Amino acid sequence: MSGEPMQSVVVAGGGITGWAAAAALKRCLPHLDVTVLPIQPPADAFADRLPATLPSVLAFHGDLGLSEADAIVRTRAAFRLGTRFVGWAEGLPDYVHSYGAHGQAIAGSAFHQHWLRTGDAPFDRYAPAAALGREGRFLLPGEPPVDLYEYGLVLDLSAQAAMLRAFARHLGVREAVSELRSVRHRADGFVEAIETGAGPLVADLFVDATGPAATLRSAVGGDRTDWQRWLPCDRLAIDAAPTAAPPASLDMVEAIDAGWRFRIEGAVQTTTGACWSSAHDPRPGGIAFAAGSHAEPWAKNVVAIGDAATMVEPLEWTNLHLALSGIDRLVTMMPGRDCAPVEIAEFNRQARDEAARVRDFLLLHYVTTRRPEPFWRDMAAVELPDTLAHTLTQFAERGRLPFYEEETFARDSWLAVLLGQGVRPRRIDPMVEAIDPAPIAAGMARHRDALAAAAARAPTHAAFLQALHRQVLS
Repeated sequence: MSGEPMQSVVVAGGGITGWAAAAALKRCLPHLDVTVLPIQPPADAFADRLPATLPSVLAFHGDLGLSEADAIVRTRAAFRLGTRFVGWAEGLPDYVHSYGAHGQAIAGSAFHQHWLRTGDAPFDRYAPAAALGREGRFLLPGEPPVDLYEYGLVLDLSAQAAMLRAFARHLGVREAVSELRSVRHRADGFVEAIETGAGPLVADLFVDATGPAATLRSAVGGDRTDWQRWLPCDRLAIDAAPTAAPPASLDMVEAIDAGWRFRIEGAVQTTTGACWSSAHDPRPGGIAFAAGSHAEPWAKNVVAIGDAATMVEPLEWTNLHLALSGIDRLVTMMPGRDCAPVEIAEFNRQARDEAARVRDFLLLHYVTTRRPEPFWRDMAAVELPDTLAHTLTQFAERGRLPFYEEETFARDSWLAVLLGQGVRPRRIDPMVEAIDPAPIAAGMARHRDALAAAAARAPTHAAFLQALHRQVLS
């Protein structure tokens, strides 16, 4: 089969992750014969359980060709502009991590360098998305100063999964409703078929979207890297209730004694819960999980997607993002039926590097937090991964952030957390020190005031959603 194109794919796993994979494969590679074995996502499949998303979900919808009506209105989604972090830096006010620009470059140098020198207001007051979110408002990016930002969604999970299933079926994806019983291998170690209650499912390629158990990927063998020494939270409790008031455009994450709790307000449902370390708080209950990642999410002819490839706590809501990113990578790097090792190695390198930087970004929140409880003291003393140590060392010296190719969060996202939690470099850029600070400070104040005034005039999140629904459904 050397050089022959891939002809058939079986996706094991239902829910958002499985149906998103099937829809993307069939939409972008219509010659493929795609079948879904719609296994119900398990409780610890956080990509399918948490409704808050990063802005990347909108790009994924766009790649599928989904209209705004399909992706937002008909799935009862709401918008989200970022997260308000409460209690993560003792003695400091809460801060917002929003997506997009925080200020603008001044005299050819980064805005945050000038803020470090002259800023007299919190860093997030210069971010359009944060300004809108703090007022409970929403507006699509437009003219300055309310521009240069991104937004994610708060999904109605059941409606999103149903939409993706219907779209995939419309494209020609087949659904084989049954239970997964076993995996049958060929002599060369490749998977030949999935044995189900309705008979075998044979394919050239198998996509594992079964959640952290990674039922198919585990059957092929290989190491899983344990990240619990860096991300020790291992319990998650989730609750949901109808949204009783107009939804906020920011979710909230609050530090607690041994972890954090959260609130995500959607158009029809509000999701609350907590994530904590059972070693520091042995309270009963919660969904057990363990942070870690497959060193090789793709092995032989099986590729793990989402939580089956990398499992992290849902701080910053990266689980679905990693799933969608893995799907995009699979589509763009689809090899031939022989699954040439050189191609699979590059897929795995990119996936591994991306997952590691997500891990680093989550760990950043913990190691820069100043709280007195034992959990937080233990986190402050943890030995850092080399990549995060390099980032923090560079920032601590001159306020600079190194570039990594497979980065999920932009520089301003790293700055939002670092500066929001009170981390300051020893020195600032010498180019900035050579500029007269007085006019810079005055310009920053004018920009901040203009942004606050524009945010106050914007429609509320609820009003924007209502107008969008009227426009689409009229």
